[in-house]
Amino acid sequence: MIHNVLHCCKPRLLLVALLALGFELASASNSPLVSGSYHILQNADLGSEVQVHILLHLVNHGPSVLSIERVTLWDFSHPDKGGSNACAITLRPRASADTTQEFTIKRMEYEQWKKGLRPRLVLQMTGPRNTKSTVTVRLDRLAGEEAK
Repeated sequence: MIHNVLHCCKPRLLLVALLALGFELASASNSPLVSGSYHILQNADLGSEVQVHILLHLVNHGPSVLSIERVTLWDFSHPDKGGSNACAITLRPRASADTTQEFTIKRMEYEQWKKGLRPRLVLQMTGPRNTKSTVTVRLDRLAGEEAK
């Protein structure tokens, strides 16, 4: 009797297991390689622009080391003159790193941040055998931070 129940249920159990595995693989492939959050440390009014000092907290969700060579703040159609910085940030696998960066952005962009727009950061990286790649990260405001 037990053999008959197992024989009947075995294909259904196998199907459920395969579906669960498929959902796990799909969610893993949709997760970002890098995520990040920001905290504005200081800002300076420059008329039509604002100079911001930002603490960036970046998290590497991948299995290999990431070497970030340039960070670009890219909210609208193209970065402004002060929106890109050379840097040397190493993100270890499944680890995080903090960096402080200074950007000069249009006042309009800064006002959008204060209203809840999440800034976009483009990371230019060097990988194995000097391969170049870029990753776009939508930054979250650090928990508990109010817009300045």
